[in-house]
Amino acid sequence: MKALRFVAGAAGVAAMVLGAVLLTAPQVGRPMDVLWWIVGAVVLHDGVVVPVTLAAGALLPPRLLRSARGALIATACLTAVALPVLLRPGPRANASVLPSDYGRNLLIALGAVAVVTLARYALKRLLRPSRADPAGRDGSG
Repeated sequence: MKALRFVAGAAGVAAMVLGAVLLTAPQVGRPMDVLWWIVGAVVLHDGVVVPVTLAAGALLPPRLLRSARGALIATACLTAVALPVLLRPGPRANASVLPSDYGRNLLIALGAVAVVTLARYALKRLLRPSRADPAGRDGSG
């Protein structure tokens, strides 16, 4: 186990060194632009994603929390995939480069996540047997 931990740590350090080398490559652009992206990601995560998740955990009833957690994870993944094309820098005059309306498509996908989550929760509540015995017995006999 100790050897595996050492190998994983060495691979992580190698990846960070490679990232630093690639960051200074001329085709990347200005390193300050990358720094702004990194700072923006931290601010977005700590200022928006974490408070929304904590509020959902505090405000939602426990029976809805599992479904909401899955929806929040799916929403975060979809948003992370869509952000680079939504916030792309540079001129947007060439419509053939990114031909779709990615903002609209992201909203459609997030709406689908919400609808599927609510439908799953409602179906689960409808199919769950009632805790009370319909015959009025207490189950002790």
